[in-house]
Amino acid sequence: MHWASMRDGIQNPAGAAFFRLGFRPFFLGAATLAVLTLAIWLGVYRFGLPLTFSRLSPPQWHAHELIFGYALAVIAGFLLTAVKNWTGIQTPEGWRLCALFLLWASARIAFLFGDALIEVAAIADLVFLGALLLSVVMPVWKAKQWRQMAIVSKLALIGLGNMIFYAGVLGFLEQGMRWGIYTGLYLVLGLILTMGRRVIPDFIERGVGYPVKLKNRRWVDFSSMALFVLFFILDTFTPLKWAAGSLAAALFVLHGMRAIGWHTHGIWAKPLLWSLYLAYLFLVLGFGVYTLNAFTTVGSYSLAIHAFSVGGIGLVTISMMGRVSLGHTGRDVHVPPKLLTGALLLLAFTPVVRVLIPMVDSQHYLAWITLSAVLWILSFMLFVYVYFPILTRPRVDGLPG
Repeated sequence: MHWASMRDGIQNPAGAAFFRLGFRPFFLGAATLAVLTLAIWLGVYRFGLPLTFSRLSPPQWHAHELIFGYALAVIAGFLLTAVKNWTGIQTPEGWRLCALFLLWASARIAFLFGDALIEVAAIADLVFLGALLLSVVMPVWKAKQWRQMAIVSKLALIGLGNMIFYAGVLGFLEQGMRWGIYTGLYLVLGLILTMGRRVIPDFIERGVGYPVKLKNRRWVDFSSMALFVLFFILDTFTPLKWAAGSLAAALFVLHGMRAIGWHTHGIWAKPLLWSLYLAYLFLVLGFGVYTLNAFTTVGSYSLAIHAFSVGGIGLVTISMMGRVSLGHTGRDVHVPPKLLTGALLLLAFTPVVRVLIPMVDSQHYLAWITLSAVLWILSFMLFVYVYFPILTRPRVDGLPG
């Protein structure tokens, strides 16, 4: 496809496909970043690789890049694709999508140069977030699909969290880095919980191959979201860990009830169903570990956060990338590539090694962290290997997209 054609939004199934729809560059970029970021972090944590930051710590860099780098890229790819489907209005494609992706990528690259380019990283990141928000808000607004604004608003708040983080890095807000990181984390989790309630039971009902009606309760939907917002505020902005722990216990029960209502035996024969279901269970586990840490000597705050991030965010995002990429390239979502199953298994075992085993064997904590990082890296390397041709080539059915 010529660049002129891309500027005009002309679809050419025989030409270059990479910048036709948002999921293509952002899913591939996210998976590649997942490999590189964890490889660098493993070098820092295990082998003493120096990072040239003076205004933030390596763990803060690690957390920021997995939330505002990796997870946000997955969200960008998903929303740019979903909003077009919801509204029938084209989201950025061609050179506009390329420019959006380069903003995201340039922030990731600038961050690796440490303090020397931290202002460049901040500008690129925040301009990217503003452009992304505009790209999804305008079609929703034009189509008057106000129901989708609940999801779009979470994207705006994630952007606010990143602004708070950079305010901390640049010295304008003392607690900015912590507030920004945990705001981003919990808003991503909130978005996953919101979307998960919509799509996971629907995927299961339509994907197991036999009639089934899963249980959902309106009072669970309302109360779980209200309690989650309070939990996020208390854990991020107050020292009241006992209160946050009480809310985590309630959320453990509520989401556990929901997970039980979503179970049916047929999911275990479908990799893109059991992976989403396990991801949800790891979110439930996170609330459980948080509760134990708040009221007992079992577990730790870090283990709870990694149950949320590695198990919940990691597994649900790779599963959604795998499914969306198949569906929007004309492939059968019920027959995923065999190597994707291997990637999902590796990532499903990662939170077991990172969270569950250290709870009973803390003496080898460093070894378990190292192994979990290796499993994560291998999982996303497999994903990149399998999905690179899928994401860079035209749809197999010859349709645009």
